[in-house]
Amino acid sequence: MAPNLSPAFAYTVVYVQDVAKSVAFYSNAFGYSVRRLDESHKWGELDSGQTTIAFTPVHQRETDGLTGAVQAPAGGLERGPVEVCFAFADVDAAYKRAVENGAVPVSKPEDKVWGQRVGYVRDIDGIVVRLGSYVEEPRP
Repeated sequence: MAPNLSPAFAYTVVYVQDVAKSVAFYSNAFGYSVRRLDESHKWGELDSGQTTIAFTPVHQRETDGLTGAVQAPAGGLERGPVEVCFAFADVDAAYKRAVENGAVPVSKPEDKVWGQRVGYVRDIDGIVVRLGSYVEEPRP
C-alpha cells in the first residue's frame, strides 16, 4: 500500500521583530486567540481553525544558516512576497478594529469586481494584511 502523500496545510510562519508584541497585536487587531507563546518568546501561535498562524524572530541562528536570512522590503512602498489574508463576515468592522489596535491603514474596504469586499492594513512589522469578505459570485 502506498503511503498517503496528500499534505495538510499546517502553518503560516510570520517572521517578526518581537514575537510577544506580534502575538498580542494579531490577537487584539484581528480577534485571534493565543494558543501558545513560549517562555523564550521565540515562538508564538494563534488559533485560526485548521491551520496555525505562527510567529518567530526575523533572525535566529537555528535557521538563518540553513535557509538564509529573512529579507525585508527596502522601502515603504515595497512589500514582501507574502500577504496574510483573513476572511470576515463584516470587513468594515474588522478593518476599524485592526486600525484601532495599531494596524496601519493602507486601503479602506471596497467592493471588488470578483465579488469580495477587501481592505488592506500593515501590521506592526510592515507586513501587508488583507481583510476580505468571503467571495461571492458577482451579481449581474
